[in-house]
Order: sequence, then C-alpha cells, then structure tokens
Amino acid sequence: MDRQTFETELKRDGYDMLTSTTAGAKVNPEHSHPFHVRAMVIEGALTLTTGGTTRTYKPGEIFTMEKGCLHYESYGPEGAVTLVGRKMS
Repeated sequence: MDRQTFETELKRDGYDMLTSTTAGAKVNPEHSHPFHVRAMVIEGALTLTTGGTTRTYKPGEIFTMEKGCLHYESYGPEGAVTLVGRKMS
C-alpha cells in the first residue's frame, strides 16, 4: 500500500495521524498504549515483540496493535520514521 492510500484509510477510519521519528538505535522496554495503533514504516526499520512473536517492519509495511497490547519496540542504527494512526475507541 502506498502512503497516500494509507493516510486516506486512517482518516476514513477515524484515526489521528502523526509522524514519529526515532534517530538511531533505541529499545523501548515493554509497555502499552491507551489507544489503538495502525502504523506504516516510512524509512528505516522497527522491530516489535508482542505475545512472544518478534517481527521487523520495513518501509511500506503496516502493523496494528489493539489498545493495551503489551509490546517491546527496538530500532537499529538507522532509526525509523513511522506514520502512526492513533484511535481512542
């Protein structure tokens, strides 16, 4: 899916959008968010671990997480730019 189509779908489905930039290597320990997430990696790579499964997402790939989903995030030396949709309900 291309970025424009993804943004259109986020708006249609009631998500607030923001761009998240992580410069360089970083690990976020286990945490959750008080909102649903639908996101697309724009640059770099992001690795998520949730429910015992680890997956790396690269440019153009989309991931979703339900509100309250416990997860770890990690970024390699190149960091990542991610277009993030957040929805409270």
